[in-house]
Parts: sequence; structure tokens; C-alpha cells
Amino acid sequence: MTPEVAATATLDVAAVRAQFPILQTRVNGKPLVYLDSAASAQKPLAVIEAEARFYRESYANVHRGVHTLSQRATGAYEAARARVARFLGAPDPAQVVFTRSATEGLNLVAWCYARPRLAPGDAVLVTEMEHHSNIVPWQMVCEVTGAKLVVAPVDDRGELRLDELARLLTPGAGSRVKVVACVHVSNALGTINPIAEISRLAHDAGAAVVVDGAQAAPHLAIDVGALGCDFYTFSGHKVYGPTGIGALWGRPELLAEMPPWQGGGDMILHVSFAKTDYAPPPARFEAGTPHIVGAVGLAAALDWLESLGQEVVAAHEQELLAHATELLGAIPGVRLIGSARAKASVLSFLVAGVHAHDVGTILDAEGVAVRAGHHCAQPLMERFGVAATARASFAVYNTREEVETLAAAVAKAQELFA
Repeated sequence: MTPEVAATATLDVAAVRAQFPILQTRVNGKPLVYLDSAASAQKPLAVIEAEARFYRESYANVHRGVHTLSQRATGAYEAARARVARFLGAPDPAQVVFTRSATEGLNLVAWCYARPRLAPGDAVLVTEMEHHSNIVPWQMVCEVTGAKLVVAPVDDRGELRLDELARLLTPGAGSRVKVVACVHVSNALGTINPIAEISRLAHDAGAAVVVDGAQAAPHLAIDVGALGCDFYTFSGHKVYGPTGIGALWGRPELLAEMPPWQGGGDMILHVSFAKTDYAPPPARFEAGTPHIVGAVGLAAALDWLESLGQEVVAAHEQELLAHATELLGAIPGVRLIGSARAKASVLSFLVAGVHAHDVGTILDAEGVAVRAGHHCAQPLMERFGVAATARASFAVYNTREEVETLAAAVAKAQELFA
């Protein structure tokens, strides 16, 4: 973000907060300060009401009926696909596959794209900051294909070592890297990775690029063409939408070459006992009745988020992150984990002598909800020599006053155990 954008952007946070009924909740007798949006964001009325309205007025199964409700539901479902395509900067809705989550999107690419292309001597390259969802599927595929998993390291700031990534991509590194799987924004550090540069390096080496965008989608403007990646996936629930819905974008020529992952209704052209002909993408990868209402809710979430103005949202969240970094960094005994120059709305920290779970418990008693644990990023925790951290994550509905409440609660935790 440029300083000019940050200086001129404004957000009516009170009006935004009024759209989230749950933020009126009290926890342990105190106003809720929800700082766990990196795990799952809360839902605005626009999403809640869109789902309720669909159930009341338009619900039916999709793609399978000629009656009015089925046609209406199908139209809404496919309109949601087109909405996701616009959100990702994709030129064609047919490049968007609905999934249950970013995790399912990553697994789909691992098994349907990577597995047929991997053999002994090949490698999948991941980074040291990956979520388990972008590690375990690749380990599983490597195990059945004989390929190897290689890891690009991060430095002490939590930034990806691009020099090491480039070295691992060279033939002299010992393995032919066929796939680079990389997080766009780290869920544990907030680090924003330079995906366009990573894509250039990977493509120069003949590797495809798979991006986990679960943490990026709520905070960054995404343009898959500008990023240069081959696959991009994100989850609805982190971008103010419903749980159980996500999306995978893929290059059309790659999707067309991939076999289906699951079999069943709606992913076929013709079935006989002798042979089944599969539908083209995206239907090929959407076996069975999909999460129709989830897709409608996701479209409503994207409409709502983009109506605020992405630069405005980003400036507000960056201000909260900077304020929290300053306040927590000034508390004796607090260690901040991750100081990348490009960061999104995540602040991980330790309090000397206090386990992260105890910090989380004390903060909860003050009404402050943060995450405590390894954040499904155990290899990254090992890299920094810690078992767990407390993590505050900021969203469009958070305020400077809530950041100050967080800092006061952390100081109280430090004093209790001092």
C-alpha cells in the first residue's frame, strides 16, 4: 500500500460493526473483542440475510430440474461462480471450481494435477511458513509417487528466502521441481509473499505454481493474471462468508487435462456400466449436490467486502496492525514473532514465562478472543524455536480501542506471571 492511499482512506468502523450482530455479544461480562478473524471471520447481515432469503424464496437443487425453483437456484449458483471469478480477476467463470475450503482446493490440485505428473526424481517445493493444509497433501502425493518434498526457508524476520527458493529450483539442487506450493499470506506471521516473483522463478524452471490464498483473500486485491500462478484457492469463511464453501481457480488448459477427483452426479456427460464420459471443468470436479446456499452466501460476502473499498479496508487494517505492533512491542517480556516488511493483519507474540494457552485464557477473561497454539504451522514454530504463540488477527470491524484493550490484557497477563 502506498502512503498516499493510507493517508486518504477512511472507514466508518461504527457503521461496519453495526452490521455484525455477534459483535454486540458480551464475554465473561465484558464486551467481545474478537481478534481471531484469521481463524474465521464473523458474518455481516448481508451474508446472513442472503442465505436466509435464498432458503425462503429460491431453494432447490441445481442443474437437474426444469421447474422454476431449480432454474432460479441454478442461476444464483452460477452467478456466485461468476462473482468469485471477478473477485479473483479471472476472465471466465468456468475456471472457478467450488470446493468445501482452501484445504479441499489444495488436495484437489495435489491429487488431480500433481499425482499424474510426479515420479521418482521429481519434487514438490513448499515453504517453511506453510499451513499444514499446504504440506500434508503434498507429503501424501510424494509418498505414493516417489517424489520428494523440498522446503524453501524463511529468515529471522519471517520473510521467504527467495535466493534459496531459486537455488532449489535449479537442476543442480538434486530434484526436478514440478510444483511450487506457496502461501500468499502466512496465517502465523502475516508475511505477504511476492507471488508474481515466485511464479516467474518457478515457470522459468518448468514448475507449476499453486497458491494458498486463504489468508490473502480478506485483505488483498487478487488478480490471478498479474500473480502469474497456475492455481489459486481460498476459503469463504475467512472472507466474511459461510463455512463449508471455498473456491479453486485454475488455468483452463490445466483443468481440462485433470482427471476427476470424486465420482457421482453432475460430473458426468454419460454413464454406462461399460464407460463413463466426464463433464468438462468445472462440473468435472463438483460431484454431488454442492453447497448451493454457501455459494450464494459467499457471493454476498464478496459484494459486501468490495463495497467498502479494498484500499480503504487495507488502510484500516494496516493502521490496526501498526498500532498493535507498537503497543505490544513496548510491553516488557513480550516477544513479537514475524517482522516482515510486507505484512497483513496478523500479530503473533509470546509473553516471557507464560505459555501461549495461558495467555489466551487470561485474555479471554478480559473479553479478548485471540488464537493460541501452533496455528497449524508446526514446522514454522520449530523454525522460530517455540512450541506455540498467541496470535491476534485484525479485520475490518476491529477498532483502535480494541487494540488498546488487547495491549492492556497482555500487560495484565505479564504482571500476573511476573
